[in-house]
Formats: sequence, C-alpha cells, structure tokens
Amino acid sequence: MDELGELARSAGAHVVSSEFQQLERPTNTYLGKGKLEELRLLVKERRVDTVVCDDELTPTQQRNMEDALGGVKVIDRTALILDVFSRRARTREGRLQVELAQHEYLLPRLAGQWSHLERLGGGIGTRGPGETQIETDRRLVGGRIKRLKRSLEDVRRHRGLYRARRREQRAHVASLVGYTNAGKSTLLNRLTGAKVFAENRMFSTLDPVTRKIVLADGRELLLTDTVGFIQKLPPTVVSAFRATLEEVEESSLILHVVDITHRNAAEQTHVVDDILRDLGLSAKPRILVLNKIDLLEATEDSSESKIQEAVGKGSRAVFTSATSGQGIPELKTELQNLLTEVESPSAAVHV
Repeated sequence: MDELGELARSAGAHVVSSEFQQLERPTNTYLGKGKLEELRLLVKERRVDTVVCDDELTPTQQRNMEDALGGVKVIDRTALILDVFSRRARTREGRLQVELAQHEYLLPRLAGQWSHLERLGGGIGTRGPGETQIETDRRLVGGRIKRLKRSLEDVRRHRGLYRARRREQRAHVASLVGYTNAGKSTLLNRLTGAKVFAENRMFSTLDPVTRKIVLADGRELLLTDTVGFIQKLPPTVVSAFRATLEEVEESSLILHVVDITHRNAAEQTHVVDDILRDLGLSAKPRILVLNKIDLLEATEDSSESKIQEAVGKGSRAVFTSATSGQGIPELKTELQNLLTEVESPSAAVHV
C-alpha cells in the first residue's frame, strides 16, 4: 500500500488516506458493504475525487464501486501504472508501448459506458444501421491495437537487426534489471560515463538505452538499461514491452540492481527473480548489485539481516553506490571475471 501511494504521487495525486480490508472471497463491489459505506463517507468528508485499488478490478467491480461511492472515479493498480508510464515515455517506441498497453487494458472495459447510445444511421465504414456506440468503440480500439502491434513489430525487427550485428561482431551485452527506482540508470551513467536521464522516482526510465564500457583488460561490453519491474506487473505491460524485454533475452549476463536501503529490499529482490524466471531468464549468469550503500546507516539494526536476506545463500554480490562511486572498481572486476566465464565456460571454477 505504501508503494501504491508512491505510484499515486508519481501520477500527480495527493494521497489523503489508505484503507484496508481482508475478505475471504472477492465481491462484485471489491469491498464489503460495511467497508464500502465507510469509504463513501470518507470520500464525501475529504472531497476525494479518485479512489485507487491495489488489485486489478473487473469492469463490473469498477462500475459498481463508482455507483456506490456517488460517482467518484475508481481506478485500479494497472490503470495507475499505465498513467505513470504515459508520463514517463519519451521516445516514439516508449509511447507506442504504453499506448498499446492502455488500449489492451481499455478494450474489455468499454462495455456499459456507451451502450445506451445508438447510431441509427449507419453508413460507409460502419457495420450498418443499428450499430451501438460500444460496438463502434470496440472496432476503433481493436483497429488501433492492430496498428500499434504492426508498428512495434517494425521496432522489434529493427532491434533484431542490431542484435544480429552484435552477434556477428561477437559483442557481449549485459542487461541492467531491477525493481523500479533501484538506481539502474545512475549505475549505467557511472559505469559508462553516459548522461542518460536519471531521477529518484519510480519508472524514470522506460526506454532501453545501450552504452559501451571498456574493461581493465581492454575488452568491450555493452550495457543496456531496461524498464524497472514492480509487484503485480500487469500482463498488458509485459506484452507491450516485449521488444524491450527481448534485449534482456539476448544478453550474455545480467546485473540485478537492488536498492539495499529500501525496507522491502529482500521482497523486491524476490519479485525481480520471479519475473526473470517467468520470462525464462533465471539461468543467465548474474551479478547481484546491492546499490545505494552510501545511504545505508551503519547503526541500522536491520541492515545486516536485510543484506543477508537480499543476497541469498551463495549469490554473487557486489556492494555499490552509483552516486558516490563506492564499489564500482569491484563491480568492474566482477564483470570482467564473469565475462571470462561466459566466454570460456569450461575454464570457469564454481565453488
């Protein structure tokens, strides 16, 4: 719920309250009757104009909640994430990916919004007399989804040509992955000397950026920054960002960046691990980069246990600060060692 609040603030909202309820089974109003009445009074008292639910709502749940709360706007976690994404997208590819995810989210939710309106005239380009507005909207949205997918397929082919060229040149790529706001873009800048946009907020980077790093032994490695992960990552987002995630699939190795100062660092680490496993990438060689150690208080009682839990038994880990440069030489050395193992797996020694 704290994370949901951060997302809402990233979308420009002012959070006035957080409410909880534990239910044995889902209801068609998402909340129980008593809790819904409490929320209605709270909405009226504090003049709330938007209610955000942490789970993805069905169209029926969303509509029933709005009716029960007096017409106030109700959105779910997926809609909120997509809103934040739309604010962060800078490139044409990023905007296409976000728009596709938005339209795929919208399509099943059109029912009931316009069904009371009828287009009696029909005419050229329509299905004929009597077509309802909902049918028209579905057709228009469906057509837009097809066009967006074609455009993204062109992007995918273009990226495929770049990857084929890299393979011909035997260039190795390391992908930076991690929970949103773990410091991936700042780390990319620190390692490569790039000036990629980086900011201390959720999803500051949506578009993959690749820069070159020269290791101490003279070998070159390409580093690719990727979109941040988050709990309950909507399937529509995973689908829309397929072209971006393919960059990770083609990587020789992965740098999993963790914000070690976050109180949920261990949980966030597991979320990223689960997503990588779902994408079939868990077997790739990996370095766990425990970032932001400059902000970790030495007197913090839970710091040691937090680190141990995040690292996990037998994990290959490096402590860094992308901001101050602490641990960066050690990370480059570890990158060099892992790259040697990737190039000569038979020579690798596993302990």
